[in-house]
Amino acid sequence: MTHIYNFSAGPAVLPKEVLAQAAAEMLDWHGSGMSVMEMSHRGPEFISIYKAAERDLRELLAVPDNYKILFMQGGGLSQNALVPLNLVGHKPQPATIDFIHTGSWSGKSIKEAAKYANVNVAASSTTQVPPQSEWKLTPGAAYLHMCTNETIDGIEFDFDAGVPAPLDGEFANTVLVADMSSHILSRRVDVSKYGLIFAGAQKNIGPAGVTIVIVREDLLGKALPACPSAFDFKLVADNESMYNTPPTYGIYIAGLVFQWLKKQGGVAEMEKRAIAKAELLYAALDADDFYQTRVAKQNRSRMNVPFYLKDESQNEAFLAGAKARGLLQLKGHKSVGGMRASIYNAMPIEGVQALVDYLNEFAGRTGK
Repeated sequence: MTHIYNFSAGPAVLPKEVLAQAAAEMLDWHGSGMSVMEMSHRGPEFISIYKAAERDLRELLAVPDNYKILFMQGGGLSQNALVPLNLVGHKPQPATIDFIHTGSWSGKSIKEAAKYANVNVAASSTTQVPPQSEWKLTPGAAYLHMCTNETIDGIEFDFDAGVPAPLDGEFANTVLVADMSSHILSRRVDVSKYGLIFAGAQKNIGPAGVTIVIVREDLLGKALPACPSAFDFKLVADNESMYNTPPTYGIYIAGLVFQWLKKQGGVAEMEKRAIAKAELLYAALDADDFYQTRVAKQNRSRMNVPFYLKDESQNEAFLAGAKARGLLQLKGHKSVGGMRASIYNAMPIEGVQALVDYLNEFAGRTGK
C-alpha cells in the first residue's frame, strides 16, 4: 500500500502515536470502564483529563500565571465574533477595533467585527506583513487584531523581528489580539506581549470543534450586554471551561497531542523541525520558474505553503499524480486556486521529502 501523507490545511494530520493511543483507550479509559466520549464533563475522570491538558498547554507555551486558558466549542470563525463581543463592552459605543489585514482570515475577522464595532484597517497587504512603520492605528482603539499566520494565503509574521515591535507613545498600552490558529505550538511566542491569543484546534492541536483561548485576566468582564452567557469569557474562565458542556473528546485528544509534543522536545524542537521542513520545500519551489510562490520571502509561512504551476493547465494532472503517490489534499483553497501544502507539527520530514521528490519529478528535473 502506498504510504499516505496528508497535507490538508485542516482538519489536519495528527501524530500516529496519538491516534494509536486514542484507539487503545476508546472503549475503556484507564480502567474506568468508560470511553472518554461517555464521561460526564463534571466527573473526576474527565476533570483529570482537562486539568492535565490545561497544565501541559500552559507549560508548552510558558503561559504566565495572570492568563486564563479556555477550551471552547467552535473554531477560528466563531472566535472572530466572540472576541469583539468580549472585549469592547467597556468602551464608549461604538468602539473601534484596529486590524492588520494580511489575507483571507484577517479579512473574515474584519467582516465579523464590523457587526459589533467600527473597524479600522490600519495596514493591508496580501503578499507580505506591512511594515509596522506604515500602520495607521486608532488612538483609544479597543484592541489591535492580527492573524499571525494566514492559512489560505501563506503569510506568517516574522516573530524573530518582534510581533509587533513594542508600540510606544499613545499606543504603548494597545491590547494585542492574535489569531494563531494555524501555527500555534510550531514556534516560540512571548504570550505576555498579547492580551488574547486564540486558535482553532484542527491544525496543530487536535480535531475540529475545540478552540483554545488564552486571555489576560484584566480583559475579562468587558463583554457587551448582548454576549450570550455561554460565550462570555469571564463566565467560561470562572467555571474552568465547564459553564457549558465542553467538547470533551476533542479536549482529550488535544491533551494527548500536548503530551506527544512534550516527549518530542516541546515547542523549541517543533520550531527546529518546522524550519527544516519549510526550507526543504521552498528550495524545491524556488529551483526554477516551473512553480511560483507569491509571498515575500521574509513572510513565507512555515506551516501553510501555497504555490502555483506556471502552466495552470497542468493542475489536474499534478493533483492526479500526487494522489497516485499518496500525497493528498494538495489542492489550494477555492478562493485563491493553485496548490497548498500544509506541513504542521505532525507532518514528518519524510512526507515533505516525498512531496519534494514529486515536485522535481513533475517539473522534469533530474539530479536535484
